[in-house]
Amino acid sequence: MPKPIRMSRRMWGAAWAVLCAAGLAATAGLNASSVPDQRPEKPVSAECAEYIADIEMRLAEARREGGGGDVLAFSRVQAGTGSDCGEELRNHFGGAR
Repeated sequence: MPKPIRMSRRMWGAAWAVLCAAGLAATAGLNASSVPDQRPEKPVSAECAEYIADIEMRLAEARREGGGGDVLAFSRVQAGTGSDCGEELRNHFGGAR
C-alpha cells in the first residue's frame, strides 16, 4: 500500500484560500456578465396616451386643491378591443400598488 502524502496545516489553509478566491472571482465574473436585458418600450396607443394625459390633469387639479395629489384610476376595456391600458398606466405611474 502506498504511503499517503502528508500536508501540513499551513498547506491545507493555503489550498483552501486559493479555492475560495477562485470561487469568488468566478462568481463575480458570472454576475457581471449576466446583466438583465432591458425590454424595449412599446409605443403607447393614442387612446392610452389620451387617458394618461386625462389622469395627469386630474392629478394636477387634486394637488392644486390640496388634496394630497392622490387619484384612483382604473384601466378600462372597450368592447371589441383587448387593450385596457393597464400596463401603460403601471409603466407611466411607477407601478406602485
